[in-house]
Amino acid sequence: MAEIVQQRIEDRIPELEQLERVGLFTKKEVKSIVKKVTALEYKLHRLIVNKEDFIAYIQYEINVLELIKKRRGHINYHFKREEIEFPIIHRINSIFRRATKKWKDDVQLWLSHVAFCKKWETKSQISKVFASMLAIHPDKPALWIMAAKSELEDRNSSESARHLFLRALRFHPDNKKVYQEYFRMELLHCEKLRKQKEELEKADMDLGEYEFSPEILSGKLAEVVYKDATAKIKEAEFVISLLNIAAIFDFTKELQDSILQDLQANHTEDSLTWDFMAKRELEAPGVDEELHTAKGRALDINRREERCCQVYEEGLKSLNTEPMWTRYVVFCLERLKRKTNVQELKDKRQERLLEVLQRAHDSSLLKENFYKNWLEILLSSGHTEAAASLALSATQRYNQSVSVWSLCLQTLRHLGCGDMAKLFHDALTHVNPKESLPLWQLQLQWSMADQSAEETEAIFKRGLLSSVPAIAMEMKELYLDWSYSVGGYKKARKTFTSLQENRPLSKKFFTSMIQIEKEQETPKINNLRDYYERALQEFGAADDDLWLQYIQEEMGALGQPENCAKIHWRAMKFLEGESVERFTSKYTLLQTGHL
Repeated sequence: MAEIVQQRIEDRIPELEQLERVGLFTKKEVKSIVKKVTALEYKLHRLIVNKEDFIAYIQYEINVLELIKKRRGHINYHFKREEIEFPIIHRINSIFRRATKKWKDDVQLWLSHVAFCKKWETKSQISKVFASMLAIHPDKPALWIMAAKSELEDRNSSESARHLFLRALRFHPDNKKVYQEYFRMELLHCEKLRKQKEELEKADMDLGEYEFSPEILSGKLAEVVYKDATAKIKEAEFVISLLNIAAIFDFTKELQDSILQDLQANHTEDSLTWDFMAKRELEAPGVDEELHTAKGRALDINRREERCCQVYEEGLKSLNTEPMWTRYVVFCLERLKRKTNVQELKDKRQERLLEVLQRAHDSSLLKENFYKNWLEILLSSGHTEAAASLALSATQRYNQSVSVWSLCLQTLRHLGCGDMAKLFHDALTHVNPKESLPLWQLQLQWSMADQSAEETEAIFKRGLLSSVPAIAMEMKELYLDWSYSVGGYKKARKTFTSLQENRPLSKKFFTSMIQIEKEQETPKINNLRDYYERALQEFGAADDDLWLQYIQEEMGALGQPENCAKIHWRAMKFLEGESVERFTSKYTLLQTGHL
């Protein structure tokens, strides 16, 4: 091993001598480099090598390269790159190859090698790195795309890029992203050829026998890719994505028309097709005479939106589904949210949206999240009766949805409409009990504000009987807080005493009672001890913080510090697993005054 390391160090001597001779590094710095590199080389030749050692070596060499670059600029010396930088770059590539050969599955290591090659302009190496990487990772489409883009952008080779995309499609014949990028590459290649031809024609150069193929210049290769892709992937979203790519290039009008015809002919059963076709109407040119005034522009926008709606209406005739109505409603909502200073346009947009929402609701095809938007518009417009009626209708349409019930109950409470007690009863009857906690909380808020204390207490007691642990625990916590707020300490203590044996229990239930006791003018330490002891019966095996709080209580003005040792002994006996270590650490900090 020592002989190999020594040989590698000796191989560096010419470049190190040059660094010192031209004044980029001092003699002391060269010695420091030799010492550091020797240590790094020995690490790479151990019996068991680590990836981190290779990375550290590569990073050190890159740092040396960066330093050389800075010092060249500082002293304005730009010669002897072949004798100085090239050997270092060659060595880094060699270390990368050794690392990737040993850790073949580490994609990030491969990509780091690619990034290095790009930064230090060793483009001839990039193709080799990608070829080796793809031989091991052919199952990753992103790497094929990256390799093809590198061939096109870094090496200016559309032929190699095309070859890589075709190989990628052999491994991933149904991958949308590969087809999209292949399609884009062919259009970029076509655009580049068109620019070359234009520049040559401007220069009036004789091309001899060389001719630019009209088929290639018109994008026929991209059209071939499109037809192959759509034959395998028959989705409207995919076709639209290819159409959007084609729209970037100004020479693809015929191709765009062809794609548009295919979309309309083969994908009318997809709501996305109608949505796309409708929104295209917004891009239609307007009448120039009208665009000079705000009102004229508003009229033009309104006409475009009307044409969009006509397309949606046409789609609904053949595709009366929830996704279709959803796209129609989303479009109307987006248009309503757009700012305009013309009140007539605002009113027209709102009227259009309300009409679409009503029709979707009548067809029982309106998604539940749109009822919130609908109610907000009705309430902001002052249509309280319509809002109340809609709230009740929504609960009938989605009678198992917690969010719909919550929204509608809040709306009806705000409007002061309906029998709230009956509505809450209906809501809790229809909704899944495991999801009903928000409704219990909402009912309690309403009862505390609008009902008597006896009626509120009755709701608490019903909630305590819930078979869902989360609801029962929440009810206990809220019941205790409410008892203290309406009846003071005595009622809170009575509530706590009646509930402390009824499982399930939460830690907050006990800590709330402890806090209530502390808020009294003369807190009783015996009561606090009772609360802590009862809490520790439930949570003492895992909650180290509870033991520490108990100890701190005894160390306080009301407690007896001599009890702390006994509590500590009990904690060490009861706690389990990692909580023992946490408790020990925190207790030590507490004793030293750091907690």
